[in-house]
Amino acid sequence: MTQKSDQPDDIIETDLPPSGLGARLRNYFLTGIVVAGPLAITAWLITAVVTWVDDAVRPLIPELYRPETYLPWKIPGSGLVIALVAITLLGFLTANLVGRTLVQLGDHLIDRMPIVRPIYKTVKQVFQMLFSKSGTSFRKVGLVEFPAPGMWSLVFLSQAPSAEVAKRLPGDDDQISVFLPCTPNPTTGFFFYLPRKKIIELEIPVEQAATLIMSAGMIQPGAVSTNGNQNAFAAMAAAARSAQAAREDKTKEPAA
Repeated sequence: MTQKSDQPDDIIETDLPPSGLGARLRNYFLTGIVVAGPLAITAWLITAVVTWVDDAVRPLIPELYRPETYLPWKIPGSGLVIALVAITLLGFLTANLVGRTLVQLGDHLIDRMPIVRPIYKTVKQVFQMLFSKSGTSFRKVGLVEFPAPGMWSLVFLSQAPSAEVAKRLPGDDDQISVFLPCTPNPTTGFFFYLPRKKIIELEIPVEQAATLIMSAGMIQPGAVSTNGNQNAFAAMAAAARSAQAAREDKTKEPAA
C-alpha cells in the first residue's frame, strides 16, 4: 500500500519536472498570482465604483452635511450610502398616490419630446423587465444550432414575440425571443426569433452560461478545478448530439 504524500497538491500544473527547484518556484509564483489576482481586481473594481458614485453624489450634498466637513479625512462610500438611501426614499415616495401622479405627469411631459421620448421609453422598459419580479427575460439558457449544421451556440431565452410580430412570422410553430451573446463580451450579440422546438433548454444558471461565454470555454459549468467535474458540459454535449441524431433520422425517413 502506497503512502500518501504530506505535501499539498499544486494549484498550477506545469510541464517541468515536479522535483526541480525551478518548477517549484514557478508553481509558487503562479499560485500566488491565482490567489492575489482575483482579490486585487475585485478590490480595484469595488473601489472604482465607490469612488465614481462618491464623486457624482458629493457635489450634490451641501457642504454643511458632508462628513469630511467635520473630519480631517474623507469617508469612502459616504456618497454611495447617500445614493442608496435617496433611491430607496424615491421608490417609497413613488409607491404612493402622489408619487405615482408625479411620475405619470413626468412621463406625459417626456412623451411630448420627439428625441428624448424613444430613448427614455426604451431604457425604462429594459429596467422594468430586468428588475421586475414577474419578468422572464434571461431566466433560461439554451442551445441552438448556429452558425452551421453541427455547430451549437449558447443562447439566453427571453419572451414570446408580441401579437403583431407573431402573426407575421411564417409557420405555426411556437416562437420565442432569443439572444445569442458574443465572446468575450456577452453584452453584444445577435437577437432573433426561433421556434421552441429548435432550442435545447439547459439546466444551468444564466451566470454560469455568461462565465462560459466570457472565458471562451475555459471555465465550464460545474468545473471546480482544471481536472474537476464537468458533468454539466457533458450533458450539454449529449443533448446536442441527441438533437442532431434525431434530425438526421427524421431526414432519412421515407416520404409517405
